[in-house]
Amino acid sequence: MASQSEHTAAIIDGKAIAQTIRSEIAAEVTQLSQKYGKVPGLAVVIVGNRKDSQSYVSMKRKACFELGIKSFDIDLPEQVAETELISKVHELNAHPEVHGILVQLPLPKHINEEKILSEISLEKDVDGFHPLNIGKLAMKGRDPLFLPCTPKGCLELLSRSGVTVKGKKAVVVGRSNIVGLPVSLLLLKADATVTIVHSHTTNPEAIIREADIIIAAAGQAMMIKGSWIKPGAAVIDVGTNAIDDPSRKSGYRLVGDVDFKEACKVAGWITPVPGGVGPMTVAMLLKNTLEGAKRVIEKQ
Repeated sequence: MASQSEHTAAIIDGKAIAQTIRSEIAAEVTQLSQKYGKVPGLAVVIVGNRKDSQSYVSMKRKACFELGIKSFDIDLPEQVAETELISKVHELNAHPEVHGILVQLPLPKHINEEKILSEISLEKDVDGFHPLNIGKLAMKGRDPLFLPCTPKGCLELLSRSGVTVKGKKAVVVGRSNIVGLPVSLLLLKADATVTIVHSHTTNPEAIIREADIIIAAAGQAMMIKGSWIKPGAAVIDVGTNAIDDPSRKSGYRLVGDVDFKEACKVAGWITPVPGGVGPMTVAMLLKNTLEGAKRVIEKQ
């Protein structure tokens, strides 16, 4: 038996797993095209020119191109009226070649995010954020049409790494609508016993230490220490935080919500940041678009 100091966690390579999934999607897109003469279509709507949003969007559009998915690019100015954005969404809802609609968040302050998201057709909600999709996710025995991309990616990483979820204790750190809450519901659907740790939780360390599976999505750089992790636990780190690093050209580097170096000495499996959950989010978006397209194309 290796001593504690020699132990090192198995690194879950999100990049490699996402690449495998992309190849599977590309093969199915080719099949659809050959059999029905149609391909999946994804509309990506971006409002304004936030640097981070721009780079996410160009990444999504490039991924579509690589997989043979048709990309519909909707770029709207920062000052666009809410009514105009809604009518654009309605136009895409009615467009027969569009199988998925993604509105890049966050939206400018003058636009009501909740209102826009609920206007997206349920059948095209590839982000999985429509209240009806989340509602079905929360109910036993109901299946949403789409699962949110990042949470779906987290569970895919666990299953493709051979981590059993059923009957395990899972702790989710963070309760956002985008990751924390839906990933808790997904873990519950997969028969884990789920606890959510958030900003008002007393003694989070004691709770996290009991977890067989930790999903860290709090947005707090290196908040979870190695000593908080149960030996052999699986750690999925969703956090992406920039911290100062004078040795880098950019002046900063990205770290997760988990102290990676320390955690590696204790955990059984761990995702790196970057290169863990990130690539999976885009892969799941493409998978959702494919699933949406198949529902429509194979029915016609």
